[in-house]
Amino acid sequence: MNHSLKPWNTFGIERDAALIVRAENEQQLFNAWKDAVKNQQPVLILGEGSNVLFLEDFAGTVIVNRIMGIHIEEQADAWLLHVGAGENWHKLVQFTLEQGMPGLENLALIPGCVGSSPIQNIGAYGLELQHVCEYVDCIELETGNPLRLSAEECRFGYRDSIFKHEYQDRYAIVAVGLRLPKVWQPILSYGDLTRLAPATVTPKAVFDSVCHMRMTKLPDPKVNGNAGSFFKNPVITAEDAQTLLIQFPDIPHYPQADGSVKLAAGWLIDRCDLKGTRIGGAAVHQHQALVLINASCATGQDVVELAHLVRQRVGEKFNVWLEPEVRFIGQTGEVNAVEIIA
Repeated sequence: MNHSLKPWNTFGIERDAALIVRAENEQQLFNAWKDAVKNQQPVLILGEGSNVLFLEDFAGTVIVNRIMGIHIEEQADAWLLHVGAGENWHKLVQFTLEQGMPGLENLALIPGCVGSSPIQNIGAYGLELQHVCEYVDCIELETGNPLRLSAEECRFGYRDSIFKHEYQDRYAIVAVGLRLPKVWQPILSYGDLTRLAPATVTPKAVFDSVCHMRMTKLPDPKVNGNAGSFFKNPVITAEDAQTLLIQFPDIPHYPQADGSVKLAAGWLIDRCDLKGTRIGGAAVHQHQALVLINASCATGQDVVELAHLVRQRVGEKFNVWLEPEVRFIGQTGEVNAVEIIA
């Protein structure tokens, strides 16, 4: 039987899995995991596959997490949301705004499921998940026992969390707890948002502006398969940033609280004249250099070779070495993306 992974990854890479199981509750997820382990098969838990690149056929069970539900508790100063891991992230953002509960609008149109959001500590336009996350509910895969992690225990970092490290293969995320304060503070520090007036701006105006920026900059995965931003924005030392600024005075740079400086990966790639560059069926997007696309029946290997070329060119020009934000999946599970494209 053909268990195609093409519908389950936004890159649209044609690969197969030994088995694909859709889990609509914790018990189904746990049972599917237990069965795979009993059969000595590797297991991969997927949301909407919006941040993965399949390099090979997957030799085991892919569990598609579709645990749904949104529960709202109102407090004097905030709304508390308990959201199932299988809920679509953007639909959640829309839902909260429609219910008069702003706070997520800067994260509009980020592809994927709610359960994936803590893994990456998703972020955009000045807001990260960690700013609104209260807790993450998991089950321990070996026992099925529930575990609630506070936001602090999730060890959130830039596109990073405990779920990318020691909890990666031991726990499955089943729900996320969010806290949206009733006193709304607009975050207008990036892109077109800087043109909005803080005194009169509405949550809907921020949402609309974010959607406009994303839709004009980023390709639609239904047209050209992609996983959004392919590379992380690199974070370098203040000293290295000063050296770069002498050579490239117009380089966008964002000082961080710890003294480091974040650069715009898309700008670095653009300055290497890589837009439109193609290897096999994979290409650097014509309008947004940070996005690698499946232009025509690309394989995982096409994307890897293109990512390697981009990393080398940027490294040679700026001495800044990009790291993929996208997770690379091999035959038995996730592999080290930096090593693959180095």
